[in-house]
Formats: sequence, C-alpha cells, structure tokens
Amino acid sequence: MAAVPTSSAPPGALATSARPEVTGWAGWVAFGGMMMIILGAMNAIYGLIAIYNDEWAVWSNRAVVYLDLTQWGWIHLGVGVLVAVAGLGVLSGNGAGRAVGAVVVALSMLVSFLALPIYPLWSLVVLTLEALVLYALITHGGELARARRV
Repeated sequence: MAAVPTSSAPPGALATSARPEVTGWAGWVAFGGMMMIILGAMNAIYGLIAIYNDEWAVWSNRAVVYLDLTQWGWIHLGVGVLVAVAGLGVLSGNGAGRAVGAVVVALSMLVSFLALPIYPLWSLVVLTLEALVLYALITHGGELARARRV
C-alpha cells in the first residue's frame, strides 16, 4: 500500500525547498575561472618577455637603475602556467579545483604585488582582478557545481 502524504504542499515542494539556492554568483565563479586562464596566459607572456628582454631600466628622481629580470621572468612564467591550469580546474566545478585555484591565485597576488616596481599599471590591474576572483572562489565557489547539477 502506498503512503499518503500528510501535508497540503505539492509533492515536489518538499524536495526543492531542501536544495540550496543557486544565485548569480555561479556566473562570477565561471568568470573567475576564465579570468584565471586569461591572466595566467598573460603572466606567462610577460614572463617570456622578461626572460628574453632581461635588462630593464627603472627611472627615478635620483638615478637610473638597471635590473636583470631573468629570475622574475621564470617566476612569472611558472606562476602564469599554474594559474591557467588551476583556472581549468575551477571551470570543472570540482571542489579540489576551487581550493587549488584559491591558493594559486593568492600566490599570484603575491608575485604581482612584488612586481609593482617593474610593471606598475599591469600589476595593479592584475591584483584587482585576482582579488575579485579570490572572493568569488572562496565565498561562492560551490555554486558553480550546484548550477551544473540543476
């Protein structure tokens, strides 16, 4: 004998109310994953530029300082590739991909902050975008996986 529901709500109402709601932040997490791929590629390109054009002049009020940027080039290249690969993991909706993505974006923020004297405008733009990506990953990262299941 089949059980008779005792509530006056429709049968599907109880199941749908138990599911967490997916907000518009799922799109921001996907945007963050795409931005990670783009920013990682751009950082890798800047790393290659710094490797092949390794002498850089920084002009100040007192003197001209010549810097060798070969090490920074390799750091930017490596971090850029890591960020791009982590962006693919974020787009997959996997929880581990989001965790790795958050750690890699935080590392990239540190590298971008330390590169402020070399690329001031680019570093500020990258820092701003990475802060948005990190916020979206940490606070609303799980919504992308829920949005794909719906």
